Amino acid sequence: MTSGTPTSAAIQLPFRQALLAACQAALGGPGKSDGHGGSALDWLSSLRRDALESAHVLTLPTRSDEDWRFTDLSALYRLAFTPAQPGAAALTVSAAAAGLHRVIPEAVSRLVFVDGLYAPSLSSPAETGAMGPVRLVPLRQALAADPEPLRAALAQVVPSDRDAFSAINTAYLDDGAWVHAGPEAKGEAVHVQFISTRSDTAVHPRVLITAERGSELLVIEEYLGAPAACYCVNALTEIAAAAGARVGHIRLQHEARSAFHIGTLGVRLERDADFQSYAIATGARLSRLNLDVRQNGDHASISLDGLALLNERQLADTHSFIDHAFAHGSSRQLHKAVLNDAAHAVFNGRILVRPHAQKTDSAQESRNLLLSEGARVDTKPQLEIFADDVKCAHGATIGQLESEELFYLRSRGLSESSARNLLTYGFAAQIIDRLPVPSLRARLREELLERTEMRATT
Repeated sequence: MTSGTPTSAAIQLPFRQALLAACQAALGGPGKSDGHGGSALDWLSSLRRDALESAHVLTLPTRSDEDWRFTDLSALYRLAFTPAQPGAAALTVSAAAAGLHRVIPEAVSRLVFVDGLYAPSLSSPAETGAMGPVRLVPLRQALAADPEPLRAALAQVVPSDRDAFSAINTAYLDDGAWVHAGPEAKGEAVHVQFISTRSDTAVHPRVLITAERGSELLVIEEYLGAPAACYCVNALTEIAAAAGARVGHIRLQHEARSAFHIGTLGVRLERDADFQSYAIATGARLSRLNLDVRQNGDHASISLDGLALLNERQLADTHSFIDHAFAHGSSRQLHKAVLNDAAHAVFNGRILVRPHAQKTDSAQESRNLLLSEGARVDTKPQLEIFADDVKCAHGATIGQLESEELFYLRSRGLSESSARNLLTYGFAAQIIDRLPVPSLRARLREELLERTEMRATT
């Protein structure tokens, strides 16, 4: 994205105008409380005001920006979403939200937010000591109890002036989830869920994940929406992994089919840290995930798995950036897309190996399966290597089901539709089967089977 003074046309975009006006009203002028109160949180008010100023200056991306040239956001910009406002009705979880809520048995604790508001009746937060050395609490609660750890971590991995969407998210920063793993954490799983039920609203989820030296943690971050709702989710997650920490992150995007989802995930890894990511997108009319992983110490390792299952006129755009800035780093990335009808997938994977990042071992692969003539994929793996002692490779494939494989299965008695379903399932299941949570694997396998059966009958 580009920055600078926005044009008059950009200022008049209903999407931008509505969100910035509402945020300006909430923050108000000097001396007005932003809802947190107290001089101890003056830094948070300043952070939000600075972010709002950046949001006014930074231009929203368009197809004239190289990183967005395959993704047209004009349909989003024409809509005037308003922030979900707290109120008496919002404090009671609706039947729609309760029906969408999903429990993951392997998660030892969970936080649930409905239309941007914390839902205590659906949550089971955990303070340090209640379930060992893992803390999962709403940001608002953590800020009231002990703000200093958050002051040192918020907006440090993803600066508030990174781009317009990140700036807007930080300007609206009021609540969210804080996950903290102490040094004795041994791989506990926690679940953070965001449910949207209201049309014409915008929510700005914030998740902060901090893992101390030598800790192990798995975070499941999930987005769901009421089927008939048209809304916008602008989510931002920051992950800071200290030396030797091992962090797993599962991101499930199952938004409503009329929704818009813009997600930013920033990760910073210190020496010997390990990060494993699984990002699965099946929902939203238009979705975008900006994934930025930076190696801040030697011997850090990165694994990124991605899967997009799309049909009708859905668009899912994934842009990832792996920054190898230190020696002996490793990264593995596999991104898959299964597209039917007039669906469109975009993948841009950039890997940068800096001059001092000797002995880097990196591999990236983009594989895409087209199930109809109207489906489309734009994929662009990128390697930028400035070190001379590395092992790096990348590749991309786009194709349909193999005729030889179809023939083989049909020769064994399967119908054409059953053979296609089986091959489609096998293509996508490679990513699903890697998930380290058995109940999620089972759920996603069922969803995949339902999708292939639906495709066979249309």
